[in-house]
Amino acid sequence: MNDNDSLTPAEAVRLLPALDADRLVADLMTARDHLWDQQRVYRDGAVVRQAEEDWRCLAVRSPGGDKTRTDPGGPGGAEFADTEWLDHMPYVREILRSIPGPLFAARFMDLGPDTVGYRHCDPKFAPDWGMARLHIPVITHEKATLELDGVTYRWQPGEFWFGDFSRMHQIENLGPEHRVHLVVDVLVTPELAQLFPADWADYFNGSDVLYNRSAVALADSEREAAPCSFDAPAHLLEVEEFGSLTGPQPQATFHVVDTGTELAIRSPRDHLFPLVALGGHEYRLVGWSEERTVTMRLDAPRPEVELTYRRGRRATRLVAPATLAA
Repeated sequence: MNDNDSLTPAEAVRLLPALDADRLVADLMTARDHLWDQQRVYRDGAVVRQAEEDWRCLAVRSPGGDKTRTDPGGPGGAEFADTEWLDHMPYVREILRSIPGPLFAARFMDLGPDTVGYRHCDPKFAPDWGMARLHIPVITHEKATLELDGVTYRWQPGEFWFGDFSRMHQIENLGPEHRVHLVVDVLVTPELAQLFPADWADYFNGSDVLYNRSAVALADSEREAAPCSFDAPAHLLEVEEFGSLTGPQPQATFHVVDTGTELAIRSPRDHLFPLVALGGHEYRLVGWSEERTVTMRLDAPRPEVELTYRRGRRATRLVAPATLAA
């Protein structure tokens, strides 16, 4: 099996909660007079481009709570927070709070009339990588479709869906009206699995799902003692890469720095990737799952950093010598 082959039982499944379609529309209408911006793409700690087709977004959760962000965010940015749009959407807030897992981006996504998206996949947006993307249709019609891994769907308002978007997919709206979904990205937890139908239980009880641990508070003493540098494969912070920790490959030097409020890894391009503490001096990247973590053992006779890449319960590790900051 290749790294980008999906492990989920099916390309999509309807989740158990039934939602109130009318209340969703009412919340959506509070932003009807705002000109939504085109969807943008986030990569390597920066927003790099916007969609060429009529594919617009309104963020109700985003990195730092920035209401202008239309990208899904990712490593190298601020923690996700509610935007001010959510202040006017009580039912959407209720839905988001009911989802049992750390929420990342939540965006209303509007596909304009007579618009066809490009065929693509979103690497690692699946439970084996610790991530799930959920769809809640708000406004749609029979000519608005999603083709996911060769299967065509017409999801309806009031339904709640999981899609394995690490598989190839394409959206299109060949009708005269807009199609709007609320799209929510969330870290996979055992509690999130309870939203799935019973016939997915074996999958979630098996070894193919990567569950994320809760973040823990970072003590000032741990933060102040952590700065160091280490050499590692150059793709360490490029999370969409299906890289390996073993074998000959380009190396780069990374620096763990104390910003005064948090720890971050400084990339060779001088960009900061903030860290989330998991306990035991292990950290994941803000805006990402435990697909890759860094564990620092700096009080050992020979200070070291252990890098871990995960898929489901499988893991590969690399121990690298560390140099303490002066």
